[in-house]
Amino acid sequence: MARFYVLALQPTLFGEVSLIRNWGRIGTGGQTKVETFPTSRDVTAAYGRIERSKRRRGYGEPR
Repeated sequence: MARFYVLALQPTLFGEVSLIRNWGRIGTGGQTKVETFPTSRDVTAAYGRIERSKRRRGYGEPR
């Protein structure tokens, strides 16, 4: 099954940072989850943890 997973960082209006995760089958809109963190250090740690996990499962850079 062809699938995708996207991680993005977005600042909020209140000085926090949101980690936006989008995943699903290629050709669909997929699902989205937004998590907000108080500091950039927290969101960077979460981003790294999720990225490592997804790379171990076979996700990689787009071709």
